[in-house]
Amino acid sequence: MGTGWMATERTVVLIRHGKSDWSGDEADIDRPLAARGRRQARESGRWLAAHTEPIELAVVSPARRAQGTWEVVAAELRHPPPVRIDERVYAAAGRTLAAVVRGLPEGLATVALVGHNPAVEQLAAILTGEWVAMPTSTVAVITWPGPWSAAGESSAVLRASGRPPQE
Repeated sequence: MGTGWMATERTVVLIRHGKSDWSGDEADIDRPLAARGRRQARESGRWLAAHTEPIELAVVSPARRAQGTWEVVAAELRHPPPVRIDERVYAAAGRTLAAVVRGLPEGLATVALVGHNPAVEQLAAILTGEWVAMPTSTVAVITWPGPWSAAGESSAVLRASGRPPQE
């Protein structure tokens, strides 16, 4: 459970959106999740529910596939958090995502960020100093001591990453 203003460790849960459906002629931002993306997102949600502290806020790209991914993930959580749709997360670079993380409310300890590549891979590298592969529906759990505003100033720890196995 988040410890509010006294939290000394921050956790960002990076989630790359699920596989999108390319069968239509929608604009990139409007592409929905494919059936495979929904299945993988469900497994990611189950894994997060079992292996992470409760998420207190989800920051999500305005892209339909990212919002759909979060909706499926959140349905698996015991207490789904509030959602903030952030335009900066769509078509961003990793340094932009780092700025989003640095601006998170200090009263929160665990936040999910649902976005796109290559930015989520770049953000993981900025935070941890190592490359983390983030194919669709991948989750990376990254922690560091101190405030959100210190994100990327010292090496954070990659606690877990990958795609949860399909049941």
